[in-house]
Amino acid sequence: MQKRPASDPMLRSIVNAQLSRRKLLMGAGGLSLAGMLAACGTGGTSGGASSKPSAAADLSDSEKVVNWANWTLYLDYDDSTRTYPSLDAFSEATGIKANYSEDVDGNDSYFGKVQGQLSAGQDIGQDIVTLTDWMAGRLIRLGYTQELDLANIPNSKNLLPNLKNVDFDPGRKHSLTWQSGFGGIVWNKEAFPKGLKSVSDLWQPELKGRVEVLDEMLDTMGLLMMDNGVDITGNWGEDEFENALDVLSKQIADGQIRQVKGNSYKEDLISGDALAVIGWSGDITQLNFEEGDKWEFALPEAGGTLWSDNLMVPIGATHKANAEKLMDYYYDPVNAATVAAYVNYICPVEGAREAMEAIDPDLVENPLIFPTDEYLANAHVIRTLTPDEETDFNDRFQTAIGN
Repeated sequence: MQKRPASDPMLRSIVNAQLSRRKLLMGAGGLSLAGMLAACGTGGTSGGASSKPSAAADLSDSEKVVNWANWTLYLDYDDSTRTYPSLDAFSEATGIKANYSEDVDGNDSYFGKVQGQLSAGQDIGQDIVTLTDWMAGRLIRLGYTQELDLANIPNSKNLLPNLKNVDFDPGRKHSLTWQSGFGGIVWNKEAFPKGLKSVSDLWQPELKGRVEVLDEMLDTMGLLMMDNGVDITGNWGEDEFENALDVLSKQIADGQIRQVKGNSYKEDLISGDALAVIGWSGDITQLNFEEGDKWEFALPEAGGTLWSDNLMVPIGATHKANAEKLMDYYYDPVNAATVAAYVNYICPVEGAREAMEAIDPDLVENPLIFPTDEYLANAHVIRTLTPDEETDFNDRFQTAIGN
């Protein structure tokens, strides 16, 4: 759904936004596009592994199947047939049956479910998992992913140039970007017509008990810290984090925040239980398309966050070559554009914008898919966390939200 030559300035803008998805750990040394482009990697993993499991044998030649775990609303879907058209086209073209599941509601919660199996080198039932940069970095460092054979993914050459070498996966040996987007504030335009301009606006009395925030630490805490005047790309530390955590804890204790959720916050927006949230850009575009134009997404005046998710093959997966064929399929610009037209997140594939001209020209100028320099100037990426910081800050956050 997007396509233009590699030199196109809009595509250069998109690269800048290809940084973390639901958790951002990379430091962008400023607000310029060049600074953001340089920040495309993330670090931040925690703990260590005394021994790493071995990769499973690949049964792709004899078993024409691939199993893929992803977030919700993250692949083109046909409501009338209850199918994923692009995935069906992949199966038809390759003869590989694709089993797709929306199993990822949050990075931490998903990791908690599969960590034991991954550490033992066992098959978690998925040949592809889709996780945010910081969690992708953790899995790669712990030896929980298989090295990709890029010869099986010739379309990987279409990865936007400044995403090809990220610090959590140098040389992209274990991962490829799926989509990127923004974290910001959302409100029901009909029920709350005056809208929101800042994260602090979520604490207005008329919204009490109707606010939700994300259980992804770096999105929620990044927005809270920026609301406190913190430069999240700079040299912030424990004090700044704790001050923002105090705000979060107070709003939970006072009942202003009804729940802290992963992707399932969308269900509460639909039901009306939540009127205003900290949420993700593409989710809201999709909800407006499917449920009526009821919600507004905005980057707060103090700034929003940038993120990316990545495709990886778990260490115990038994259909690696089939997974690589699927990755190659979605790195074709037309197929990438088809997905982008539905999910409305930032596409990492060169040439996809040109393809979007034919698929849905109305989306070509959508800043949530093809962000301009001006829009990107108000989107920021958290500096890289050390492993100790990631562990400590995440523990404090989980305690604050009652996990």
